[in-house]
Amino acid sequence: MHWADVIAKDIAEKAEHPLIATGISPTGIIHVGSLREAITGESIRSAVEGLGKDVRLIYLIDSFDPLRKRYDFLPSEFEKYVGMPISRIPCPCGKHRNYAHHFVQPFLDAVDSLGVHCEIIWTSDLYKEGKFAEAIDMTFKKRKEIIDILHEVSGKEADPNYAPYNPLCEKCGRYTKPIFDSYSFPYVEYDCPCGHHGKADIRKDDGKLTWRLEWPAKWKIFGTSAEPFGKDHAAAGGSYDTGKRFAKEIFGIEPPFPIPYEFVQLKGVGQMHKSLGCSVTGLDAIRMTPPEVLNYLFLRVQPSRAIDYDSGLGNLDMADEYDRMEKAFFTKEYTEVEENSVRAYEIAQHNHVPKQMPVQVSCRHLCNVVQIADTFEDQMNVLSRTVDISKATEEDMKRIKKRCECIQYWLKAFAPDQVKFSISQIIPAGVELKMNDKAFLQSLVARMNDCNWDPETISNIISECGKASPIGLKNAYKVIYNLIIGKSAGPRLGTFLASMDKQFVINRFNQAAYN
Repeated sequence: MHWADVIAKDIAEKAEHPLIATGISPTGIIHVGSLREAITGESIRSAVEGLGKDVRLIYLIDSFDPLRKRYDFLPSEFEKYVGMPISRIPCPCGKHRNYAHHFVQPFLDAVDSLGVHCEIIWTSDLYKEGKFAEAIDMTFKKRKEIIDILHEVSGKEADPNYAPYNPLCEKCGRYTKPIFDSYSFPYVEYDCPCGHHGKADIRKDDGKLTWRLEWPAKWKIFGTSAEPFGKDHAAAGGSYDTGKRFAKEIFGIEPPFPIPYEFVQLKGVGQMHKSLGCSVTGLDAIRMTPPEVLNYLFLRVQPSRAIDYDSGLGNLDMADEYDRMEKAFFTKEYTEVEENSVRAYEIAQHNHVPKQMPVQVSCRHLCNVVQIADTFEDQMNVLSRTVDISKATEEDMKRIKKRCECIQYWLKAFAPDQVKFSISQIIPAGVELKMNDKAFLQSLVARMNDCNWDPETISNIISECGKASPIGLKNAYKVIYNLIIGKSAGPRLGTFLASMDKQFVINRFNQAAYN
């Protein structure tokens, strides 16, 4: 049984109206690894929905978190905003509502295109609306118990000055410490290091809970049934361990079902961090990987397993694997080992599995097609030479178009040079042919003039002519590639030439053979 089904069954048995929570703190550039939480949450939601339950998925944006430091990717003037809530810091590019919106909006666009059915909730709005007031009041009244729990769970020395709630200074706009003895619902006083003495109203966005208490407070506000989160929060003595105790002993609720997940690493680079910036953002990932394939990437393995995200040739490999599992799902021909991968394909559709096997066009083949033709209409003309798309439905064509767009983005930004090429409209400069090369081309043209223009026939002709020629098959390939793209190697030759206009190819060979 797939891991999402196991979790969904447990949740559905315990809650009549389950709620799955996910979230992110948009303090910096959001990398591809952050997609794992959203996709994991959606997979659980759709699996619970498949069991007939009325289930919600919420996506909490921690927009009231402070900017802890000026990261290297920020202008020097942002030093003055350190310590302020990111929802109250200006947008770095001037095009968004604030700092938080600047970094999270591209990510939200990516999540939306993945078909994640979630409700977006901004934590800063929750504070403004007074949703945290009851929980904040409890933390002031039970501060001693909170300090004891932190000591017992983390093993660290108890801190009698621990503040579960930090007021916002109305003068400098930074978080500061409360004067505990001054608390009388709903007000608490504070002395800010900037020299200002003030009073915060816990019913407003005059301050916020510390993370270890804010998290279980969210569980209380929403009645969270399950939540995926990074493995760092699941470490012994970490925020989930303290959160469980706070949920039961401070807020009087049951903690949600935990779904800790391993981090996503960029192949050849290692773990990614928002604070350091990243060469592959969440938006990059969705722009270069078809959404259904990206969903499958995260669902094919247990959350507890790390994922090496490969933005190079691995991008094509994953699409190929997805296509194999799709075919296996519809033909019902797969091994026991492949069973979970086939189910991962099904879950990746978010309860919208196609009614029949889609017309499949591999991303690997489209990599050639989009480099031969620029517009989608021309690309489909090229594709029709090698793939029968006459029975493609409207949905099939949408998927093919999306794949073309993804491959074009990938080629521009992340593809290795070995897969890139351009069709030269004339014989490339510097190509020098010997007499045996020209004789090979003449024999090739003689065979190709009246042949069927399909990959297998073309491959067989090239193979037979190359082996019969003194230049040999290996050099035969080099001659052809050099004449078409000015490189000594390129895409699989039979399919590549079959994708091109027959007369164009023959004319090129003729021109080279007789000049």
